[in-house]
Amino acid sequence: MDSQSLFALIGLALILAAVIFYVLFWPAIRRRRILARAFPESWLRILQQRLPFFGRLSTHEQQRFKELIRLFLADKQFIGCAGQEINDDIRVTIAAQACLLVLNRPESHYQNLRSILVYPSTFVAKREVRDELGLVSTSHSAMLGESWSQGKVVLAWDNVEHGVRDLHDGQNVVLHEFAHQLDSESGATNGAPLLLTRGGYKSWATVFQMEFEQLQQSVLLHQPSLIDEYGATNPAEFFAVATETFFERPREMAAHHSELYRELSGFFKIDPARWAQ
Repeated sequence: MDSQSLFALIGLALILAAVIFYVLFWPAIRRRRILARAFPESWLRILQQRLPFFGRLSTHEQQRFKELIRLFLADKQFIGCAGQEINDDIRVTIAAQACLLVLNRPESHYQNLRSILVYPSTFVAKREVRDELGLVSTSHSAMLGESWSQGKVVLAWDNVEHGVRDLHDGQNVVLHEFAHQLDSESGATNGAPLLLTRGGYKSWATVFQMEFEQLQQSVLLHQPSLIDEYGATNPAEFFAVATETFFERPREMAAHHSELYRELSGFFKIDPARWAQ
């Protein structure tokens, strides 16, 4: 082997070693570096102000919560739209609620999510709609939030603020849209997110189908329901709306929808009724 070929082979080996290092070792090194930083006091004040239940979490949960927020903010890009400026209040408020859903789910960190787009208020989503004849038209819908499969979540900041002003009304756009993100990790946003065991899907499907049909019936008969009627739209929306209710009105859900509460508690690995007021 001549010297030129030898140098080329060494160069290839070095490139391969660098790729292996980046893929296998760098994520863990980067994670340790992020978590080694102190949680900023300004972030803690935002967390305590926006999510007052934080003080009722266990010491272990508080620590993990702060770690997840640090990792989330290091990995996800926040983009202001329509003149919305991004500051720490916006970033921490949204990140904290997103991380609440995965507080005790170590296998899920929104790996597919890349960007959070924040509008100052209701935004208009433009979509192409195909009718029964195959004709395509454009529709415009006013939206408070939206979850995209392309690694994006879109939120209206004024509605995010409304959600954290009242954490007991069962209405929370951040919990709703990030529930969709978890749902989509199974490969389809259909109300059946990834569960730990294959056997878990039977119980999940039975309970969710029963509750979904009950909600549809309540809407049809104009009867009041703890779970918002928007959940009757389809199974994916039912899961997202049920998630809002689970975290914001846990004691009522546990009392009136006990099987649904049990399934969600098993999925999120948390019992919000113990720290709810």
